[in-house]
Amino acid sequence: MHANHLIRHAQQVLTVAQGKAQASGPAADPSIARSWLRCLEQYHLDPALPMAPAVLEHGRMLECRERLQQVLEIANGEMNSLYRQLSGSGHAVLLTDSRGVILNCVTAAAERPTFERAGLWLGADWSEAREGTNGIGTCLVERQALTIHQDEHFRSRHTGLTCSASPVFDPYGDLLAVLDVSSARHDVSRQSQFHTMALVNLSAKMIESCYFLRRFEGEWLLRFHLQADYVGLFSEGLLAFDGEGRIKAANQSALNLLGGAREQLLGQPLEAFFDCRLDDLLGRASPQPAASWPLRTRQGRLLFASLRGQPRSLPVPPPAAPVDVQAKPAASGLCLGDERLRNDFRRALRVFERDVPLLLHGETGSGKEAFAKAVHQASSRAGKPFVALNCAAIPESLIESELFGYRGGTFTGARKEGMRGKLQQADGGTLFLDEIGDMPLALQTRLLRVLEERQVVPIGGEAQTVDVRIVSATHRALDERVAAGTFREDLYYRLNGLVLDLPPLRARSDKPELLEHLLAEEARGEDIRLERAAREALLAYDWPGNVRQLRNVLRTLAALCEDGRVRLDDLPTEIRQALDASQAEETAVGPLEEAERTTLIAALDSQRWHMTRTAEQLGISRNTLYRKLRKHGIGTRG
Repeated sequence: MHANHLIRHAQQVLTVAQGKAQASGPAADPSIARSWLRCLEQYHLDPALPMAPAVLEHGRMLECRERLQQVLEIANGEMNSLYRQLSGSGHAVLLTDSRGVILNCVTAAAERPTFERAGLWLGADWSEAREGTNGIGTCLVERQALTIHQDEHFRSRHTGLTCSASPVFDPYGDLLAVLDVSSARHDVSRQSQFHTMALVNLSAKMIESCYFLRRFEGEWLLRFHLQADYVGLFSEGLLAFDGEGRIKAANQSALNLLGGAREQLLGQPLEAFFDCRLDDLLGRASPQPAASWPLRTRQGRLLFASLRGQPRSLPVPPPAAPVDVQAKPAASGLCLGDERLRNDFRRALRVFERDVPLLLHGETGSGKEAFAKAVHQASSRAGKPFVALNCAAIPESLIESELFGYRGGTFTGARKEGMRGKLQQADGGTLFLDEIGDMPLALQTRLLRVLEERQVVPIGGEAQTVDVRIVSATHRALDERVAAGTFREDLYYRLNGLVLDLPPLRARSDKPELLEHLLAEEARGEDIRLERAAREALLAYDWPGNVRQLRNVLRTLAALCEDGRVRLDDLPTEIRQALDASQAEETAVGPLEEAERTTLIAALDSQRWHMTRTAEQLGISRNTLYRKLRKHGIGTRG
């Protein structure tokens, strides 16, 4: 490291020590400035002194690992998963104890020496008192997720590092560990760490949840969520209680769902928070709950819950569910039979719960709004508004008032009472911005300001605070629009916290399941079934309009169906013509027919006649594979 850089960095630190506020630079962040002052005034550290890290003796490090053995076992899988999600070289995933001592590290073997030269050894003490401002140590003091980027470190020797860290709390709210991702690459920007920080934070929460479940294994454990299908998944509330129904521990999601502080819950009876007798509740327990049931809070909020424990016999049957309780509807139009789509939904829900913006990319009609709405409905904001705005469907002159609203009498033709914009309508919930790539540049600037300041200024009005989470969608390549100057680069990086590419319908592996899912929705309770030939034709079609086109076709078929059966002749002309063309192509006799048949059988044999793996090996869809098997008279096994 160059001497002039050491001197310049030390001068920056001393400027803060002298009480001079910085409008720009590392110490412009109040948390960095606070940490630098602690390093100078409390720890008496020298930013320019190149001290080697303090590393525990091997025996003491083993003692530290032994104390945290259960956490290390849980965290190991999550750390490896996090490392794979980062999908790039130059990262180390670290876990420390509550004092900042590194107890585990996941990185590539070839890169381990680089991180060890930076001082990231097993057993190294990275507390703030020892190493100054850094991801691990400052996270321990601030007790919140944060990123320390290069020059924001206190010691000059650490300014080549970028560290994103998140605290891991135990079921009682005490600090248990710190999960950290460090990079020694010099080309890492602070903006690029936004996504990394979100993943680190979510992985830390997963470790917390797993530790909670293991800590109270064999004890009464109530799990609950706003949505029935998501009890047992991320963002569920967890309450451990004793045989008398008194709460022993609660995770943060439980506190959020019940609207109270931890001190207000611990030691209190469950009946103080839930509208249910303890005996009735315990009667629903199961050692391995398979289903959830409705449970209301004392404030009338409807939750869905499951209870782990040994059931107690009831003197009387449990009370019936309230008459207004309904199972979660399947009206979102989202089917998660496709493994890739299911995994993307899980990731989207995890980051959405931590206020990370989602950017959905996909062809027109591929279900971006349905995906966004399903994420909203599965989240802790399910009871709040979901507001959608299609930026391409509204004239440019109207988007501003639609998005921001206006005060009454602001302009000719305005409503006398004014209008609340989409941002205000979505307050507390989710705003879905479809075709964000078509938003005018001037409005992009205003939207960016809203996202940064969390305030909206209606036309002719005054600033109002809003709490919205943003999901954006586009079928355009936004990076190309940024390069062309038609989309703001800073807004692009603000919106793409997690970018997901939704597959077109023709590429989805769950088309049969999706077909039945949508048909059931459009049938509206009627018993309508597809005959085999009609089903095969629908599955074989390429669907250029994707899920939207399929839904419209099924809606028409359901409306015209008179006897509960949909036949091949009932299908639209373009679908029947495409099927005829495909069959004509497949029945054509050519010199390569026998070679194709031989190749198919060889591929099937090599994959033990597993259809999905065979299709992947041949680079075709399963539907195409089945058509070719029928064409060559090859029967499937089992």
